[in-house]
Amino acid sequence: MRASILIPALLLAACNAPVAQAPAPLRTASVTASGETVAVGTSDADAADDPAIWRNAADPAASLIVGTDKKAGLYVYGLDGRVRHFLDAGRVNNVDLAETPAGIIVAASDRNDEANAHIALFRLDPATARLLPLGRVKAGAGEAYGICLWATPGGNGPKETKWGALTAFLTLKDGTVRQLEIDAAAPAARIVRTLKLGSQPEGCVVDPRTARLYVGEEDVGIWRYDARARSGTQGKLIARADGKRLVADVEGLAIAAEGPTNGGWLVASSQGDNAYSVWRLADERYMGRFRIAAGALGATEETDGIEVMTGNFGPAYPDGIMIAQDGSNAPAQNFKLVRWDKVKAALNLR
Repeated sequence: MRASILIPALLLAACNAPVAQAPAPLRTASVTASGETVAVGTSDADAADDPAIWRNAADPAASLIVGTDKKAGLYVYGLDGRVRHFLDAGRVNNVDLAETPAGIIVAASDRNDEANAHIALFRLDPATARLLPLGRVKAGAGEAYGICLWATPGGNGPKETKWGALTAFLTLKDGTVRQLEIDAAAPAARIVRTLKLGSQPEGCVVDPRTARLYVGEEDVGIWRYDARARSGTQGKLIARADGKRLVADVEGLAIAAEGPTNGGWLVASSQGDNAYSVWRLADERYMGRFRIAAGALGATEETDGIEVMTGNFGPAYPDGIMIAQDGSNAPAQNFKLVRWDKVKAALNLR
């Protein structure tokens, strides 16, 4: 074939070749909120940050939510979203709580001293919904950021009476994660292990059934560690911030536990695209993603902290509840409440 014939033929073939298509975006389901809290007192600012849930086993509908205003202190809300108590605790960023022999202990990452990390400890009185300050404990140099608790009756460390019943994991802005054993009665704390990430972490959560710690490194992804202090410092990156399944920043983490072993799901705030991503705990398989869309109540955007707890929370939340910080609730941020069965149905979680 002459070159004069060959060149037009090649051009024609190129024109008829299929055009490469951009990859389709991942499907993102939608649910709507069933409730919301009163907004925090600090308006026109990034203020609300992280929630924790206490489930009232005797009267699930009377369960309580503790949430941070990171400019001012801690709120206690009922499931109706109304404020039951506010405590001026200054700059507390993340919060978690645990039932222990010393009562319902609430711990918050305390940023009032940016050069020296502290944990602020409180006892939650379920009868009055009030927080009783127990004191601040030192947690080493650096700026405290995220926190999660692990109630470990019998201890995972030395078998002393005052140590081991409560463990805190404190994330710092420089990538450090400190593991501390807490004596809430004193109060006192001691550092028993230090982990190190390459960049800033914040959210963390422990699955007490499997002694697994999950930590979100904001620009990188989700790490899994053995939560036991003597288990070393090696972690495994189980989910990357790939811009599809999980979009940086990786913010709040929560566990929706089902069953006594390792059933249920790990949920992460995919802050960069206003969504939430879900993995099955048993095999760390990605299960899908969803958004909290506008309905009778507003949508959520730029979510920081989240919490999920399964079980009966009364007629409004019969199969569990998800709490998500809403970063765009003008004029002041708040927390949205979602029925967990809505999320399960939207993602076909079984």
